Amino acid sequence: MTAYGNYPELGVTLENHVAVVEIQRPPHNFFNFELIGAIADSFEDLGQEADCRAIVLCAQGKSFCAGADFSGDDSKNIGKGGNLYQEAVRLFRTPKPVIGAIQGAAIGGGLGLAMMPDFRVACPEARFAANFTRLGFHPGFGLTTTLPEVIGTSKANLMFYTSRRIKGEEAAEMGLVDVLVPQEKLREAAMELAAEIAENSPLGVLETRATMRKGLAERVKAATDHELAIQDKLRTTEDFGEGIKATAERRVPNFKGR
Repeated sequence: MTAYGNYPELGVTLENHVAVVEIQRPPHNFFNFELIGAIADSFEDLGQEADCRAIVLCAQGKSFCAGADFSGDDSKNIGKGGNLYQEAVRLFRTPKPVIGAIQGAAIGGGLGLAMMPDFRVACPEARFAANFTRLGFHPGFGLTTTLPEVIGTSKANLMFYTSRRIKGEEAAEMGLVDVLVPQEKLREAAMELAAEIAENSPLGVLETRATMRKGLAERVKAATDHELAIQDKLRTTEDFGEGIKATAERRVPNFKGR
């Protein structure tokens, strides 16, 4: 693989018309504002690169992306103020097909990131959860639009209301995962799908994708505007504080509805 560009906490390569964008914050690849911005920057650059016909988004370590990094001063940028979601919307504006390789947990905002690709390749060890209500929070990262569009409103609501974790096999049955393979074959299968796409007319693929995803970025923008407003409201509640504390302490939260 040939290195492409220089992006913080990412490894980006491009070879045989397929780019690989690897998140490098192992083991769990918790995201912050800078990381989402770096991915968006790489996608924008690859979107203008004629030699790139498909992108594989993957991650080092145990998890694909286990959610937002709420530690330290950077936590103020996770949703609050709109900065993070402005970067997220940029991801959905990339013109090139994206395949996500999901080797472990895709949780909360990490699930939102996993819903950005056109296709998801995963393994039985993968876990998917929209765990916002377990945090006393509201879904974000455009999930109120992207998740029901992929798996249907009823199944999306089930994930939202319960915050349950969905295993790889069940995710495939739900349509959340497009290709399910053994973990050791995950990267290979994602690359094979990207190569299969890249073999086709680049102009034909770009125009077809533009038609099929027409208006998606705008719908995600409208969704994140609403999600952010509700998240900012719930962020001030006792329940949100309890949800974050309980998660850190690995216990069931004791919500009071206030």
